[in-house]
Amino acid sequence: MLDRTLIFSVFVVASCGLAYELIAGALASYLLGDSILQFSTIIGAYLFAMGIGSHLSRYVPEQQTLDRFIEVELLVGLIGGASAALLFMVFAWLSMPFRTLLYALVILVGILVGMEIPLVMRVLNRQQAEFRELVSRVLTFDYLGALVVSLLFPLVLAPTLGLARTGFLFGLLNAAIAFWTARRFAAELEHPGKQQRRALIVILLMAAGLFSGDRLVNWSEQHIYGDPVIYSQTTPYQRLVITQWKDDLRLHINGNLQFSSRDEKRYHEALVHPLLASLPDPKRVLILGGGDGLALREVLRYPAVQLATLVDLDPAMTGLFSRNPQLRALNQDSFHDARVRVINDDAGRWLEENLGQFDAIIIDFPDPSSFGLGKLYSVPMYRLVRQHLAEGGRLVVQSTSPYYAPRSFWCINETLKAAGLYTWPYHANVPSFGEWGFILASLRPDYQPPKQYALPMRFLNAASTALMFDFPPDMAPRKVTPNHLNNQALVHYFQQDWSEVIR
Repeated sequence: MLDRTLIFSVFVVASCGLAYELIAGALASYLLGDSILQFSTIIGAYLFAMGIGSHLSRYVPEQQTLDRFIEVELLVGLIGGASAALLFMVFAWLSMPFRTLLYALVILVGILVGMEIPLVMRVLNRQQAEFRELVSRVLTFDYLGALVVSLLFPLVLAPTLGLARTGFLFGLLNAAIAFWTARRFAAELEHPGKQQRRALIVILLMAAGLFSGDRLVNWSEQHIYGDPVIYSQTTPYQRLVITQWKDDLRLHINGNLQFSSRDEKRYHEALVHPLLASLPDPKRVLILGGGDGLALREVLRYPAVQLATLVDLDPAMTGLFSRNPQLRALNQDSFHDARVRVINDDAGRWLEENLGQFDAIIIDFPDPSSFGLGKLYSVPMYRLVRQHLAEGGRLVVQSTSPYYAPRSFWCINETLKAAGLYTWPYHANVPSFGEWGFILASLRPDYQPPKQYALPMRFLNAASTALMFDFPPDMAPRKVTPNHLNNQALVHYFQQDWSEVIR
């Protein structure tokens, strides 16, 4: 009969192994961007390393199996558990290449994890179990552990504990398995007392990390962002960080600046008013994205607006900007206006499931830095948006920088055209970002930029608006292809554009 507690340890070991893989992928996507590339390469490297570990396990002498298993568990717990906190600190403070350390840790942890299951099977095999029962039980609990942690990680662990503390939690579990094994099989170990003391040391280190992990991350983020971090949260969808220096509040999502309170008025006035000021009576307005409520603030300045619907994926984002006093002051309490309806859902899914039409649609998604975001800028997405435009309605899309990312900007323009829309590209200077681009679109070729604004503006006037629709030679149109789901050309343009800027 197989030892049930030892079989349960397989469940824990498998959970920990997958957790370290998910933590590395999530951390890389937060700090480096392009989540699909990061997860793909990390998973590939991790599985390759596990194969190496499985091969290396054959060289462990039979009489040393239990000792080596305990040592492997302690190393996995120590290295894997501390990996997220270590990577945060290296990214913030040291000049050594972050990617080099990231993949070194992934490969090292992968090798150690790859040794675990073969060693456990050798221990279980001593109990004279049938081979088919042994393999069946071990693989069942191995896969079950992977399933459980794959669900808990995005839904519970990352949002509540954060990446660093989640790492320390699983490191603690690995060390606990090592300690239990050292107690359970003390008679078969070379130095049982020494192994138990080692396990207790790692348990104490992981427990200390579990309680201080947030401080380590906050300390690192203070250095990454420069300005003091006044709020940070890991949600199931993204990492939100807010910094403040004097009167300047800044929002960062996955390490990328989203706005500065000192000049966000330029961005949001340029995004909203060339559209709404051109419509005679915009009663129903749809905002896709814009979970900070700043575009919503500008929309609500129009007395004609009767319903403003905001669809943003992340409830943590809209919740933060509807509760925090400083952020509520910045968006002028826009989420608490009686005319506002907030929906936390995927924009594409919501558009498919709802039939309402709108006089104006404002699309304020993050830049198309990954395939997950690129689909929101695709021909099918814009065709779906088009179906929700009322007769005579218009839409606007934030479209990256026509100066720094010209291929990306003009690709969005071509994508809107491919969806059957007439377009009017324009740009505005936002000091925090440089020249930034927007594209206004309609079912009719009848748009004219506003000659005046009935509402008082802090940035826009007739002269600045006219200049926004004029493109100098260094921002002239480029020959690009539309962004379809099967090729995601926009994501490739975006990565190419910004890699050239960095160089």
